[in-house]
Amino acid sequence: MQSMNIVFSAAQQVEVRVEELPALKPGEVRCKARKSLISTGTETLCLRGIFDSNTNWESWVQYPFNPGYSMAAEVIEVGEGVEHLKAGDRVTSNMSHKQYFNTDANNAKLIPDGITYEQASWLTLAQITQVGTRRAELKLGETVAIVGQGLLGQLVVQYMRAAGARQIIVIDQAESRLEFSRRSGATHTICAPVDAALEEVRRITGGSMCDVVYDITGHPAVLAPATLLAKEMGRVVLLGDTTQPSKQVIGPRVVSNSVAILGIHASMTRNYNGVTGDQMTAVFYDYLLQGRMNVDLLQTHTFSPLDAPAAYDFLVKDRTSAIGVIFDWDAL
Repeated sequence: MQSMNIVFSAAQQVEVRVEELPALKPGEVRCKARKSLISTGTETLCLRGIFDSNTNWESWVQYPFNPGYSMAAEVIEVGEGVEHLKAGDRVTSNMSHKQYFNTDANNAKLIPDGITYEQASWLTLAQITQVGTRRAELKLGETVAIVGQGLLGQLVVQYMRAAGARQIIVIDQAESRLEFSRRSGATHTICAPVDAALEEVRRITGGSMCDVVYDITGHPAVLAPATLLAKEMGRVVLLGDTTQPSKQVIGPRVVSNSVAILGIHASMTRNYNGVTGDQMTAVFYDYLLQGRMNVDLLQTHTFSPLDAPAAYDFLVKDRTSAIGVIFDWDAL
């Protein structure tokens, strides 16, 4: 059986390849992709291929590279020993952008009734941002600043609203993104570089500054000015991992203001302080079904997988207008 797969054959090179699918093994399921969400920031960084040595990026991205990790699919065949899934089941998986794929049955999670394939394709990113929310240990009524309003930043806004933040201040240089932020629940928006936002944050907070600051940009120049937005004993959460940490500095007042810098990585979605990935999944789906989160409003672009080279070219050149970008495998 053959599958149409999206591949970064080298840095700056995107191909759609037809590749042979291996035989189904015991304990596996074979799935047909329905919708897969592009992690626009991470995947464009993977495509650019500029990484410091000894980073997670350098070891992870090896060309040819299969991008993507937030997939909604349909089970079409189950392997020997698989009893909890059957053909026709709707599932999510952290598989890359592939028309057909085999995966361990434990890596295919049922999509509940009432959740669409489009909504389910957000699950992996929703887990990542949920664990980022948990990392901040937000207390009811605290003030949060979120630097970067791409896909992850929008989800953090929605989680912060659900978690009880009093003020949600978002900072981005693209006004088009800030309009989505307001719809997601931001109480204040600042259209400026982070190093130009300090006085406005001071005004909004009455001089007290922020309990929690998120850097979700992955840009090495953002961390230092972001730390200045935190109050004494404040927390700065790095949810965007820079590809060039050699260019990143912590900021001039981190120690004198006793600011904590907290890293968080997608690997923590398997289990974070006793909260399992399945429990995080249930929270996200319940929030969608209850109307406490809304990813439908964040979907901005849909592409056929056949148009993958054009889709990534668009994102690399200027992704400020793109939030939720989905490959529609039903279009094949």
